[in-house]
Amino acid sequence: MKKNRKLRSCTAACLALGVMLFSAGSVGVQAAEVIATVEGTVLSGTTSDILKLSTKEGNMEIKLDSSTDTSECKILLPGNKATVSVSHGSDGYLHAVKIGGNAQVPSISYDSSTTATVTGTIGDKTAGDILHFKTPQGEMEIKLDATTNMSGCKVLVVDKSYSITCVRGSDAYMHAVSISDSSAAGVVGNVDTSITPAPASAVTASTMTVTGKVSDKTKAGLLYFDTKDGEMQIVIDNNTDSRNGLVLTPGRSLTVTVYNGSDEYLHAASIIAAKESTYGTRIDTANTHSVSGTVGSKSTENVLYLKTPQGDMELKMDAVRSVVGCKVFISGQSLTVVCARGDDAYMHALDITGA
Repeated sequence: MKKNRKLRSCTAACLALGVMLFSAGSVGVQAAEVIATVEGTVLSGTTSDILKLSTKEGNMEIKLDSSTDTSECKILLPGNKATVSVSHGSDGYLHAVKIGGNAQVPSISYDSSTTATVTGTIGDKTAGDILHFKTPQGEMEIKLDATTNMSGCKVLVVDKSYSITCVRGSDAYMHAVSISDSSAAGVVGNVDTSITPAPASAVTASTMTVTGKVSDKTKAGLLYFDTKDGEMQIVIDNNTDSRNGLVLTPGRSLTVTVYNGSDEYLHAASIIAAKESTYGTRIDTANTHSVSGTVGSKSTENVLYLKTPQGDMELKMDAVRSVVGCKVFISGQSLTVVCARGDDAYMHALDITGA
């Protein structure tokens, strides 16, 4: 009898939800108009297009669109909690308008000298804040933090390829500093992508991690950083590891690990920006060209826009192997770039020298 009562209760709840959706659809509700907010747990089988959610009313399938606001919750891994504002689409599906969740984790210190970037897929053993990350070299366990920069990806789901920049934490785990969508796995031919300049020495001071955007006041040795708590001035020096955050053009989103210097300024231990990983491109390093120009304001970690006397050039940044004479690139800075053509028809920057 109890089982029958539960079944009738569940059926009634489903019918009530169906009536609500029908009523919303019958009066021409637009796709972006929120008709309900549901809470639940992410289920296995969730993809970047369909969120499978277990709620107290039952299991739901909710479509994820390009317009879905995931700024407050990008982690859609099995077992994670999510709150979803939904609208009724013309295709009969519920569509996610906004996703919220709770991804806060304790603050710890990081060793910026251990920064590494790995590419692979998220395994189905992932649970909570621990990613089981499958790479060509084996499986890694990488922790997610509240400060992990995920501006380079829409959502985080199992079996999808990502590029993760990580750093060792005081808890002995590798921690994800930034995550971006990755293209299909492959190998860049004949190019050493372990770029310089490496930091002169490891930072041993106590650090903290901040996120924000580059201000247009930024100089070669001083990052003006717009954060949610206001503008910060952060010194970039010989001990700064900028290999994963070379381009400081206005508006670029960054994650910066900082510490207090003896000069009473904050200093950058490491700078990291979201970067797309490009694999499988073959680059003709036997035939290189040298070009000189200035950094364009549209430059990113992925593409260097170089203004030359002959015109503007787009140089892909996926195969940079050395940087000499500067730690970072700012708008208007003079550079000389040795580049070569790839089989993707783009020119790729190999060696960069600052004026």
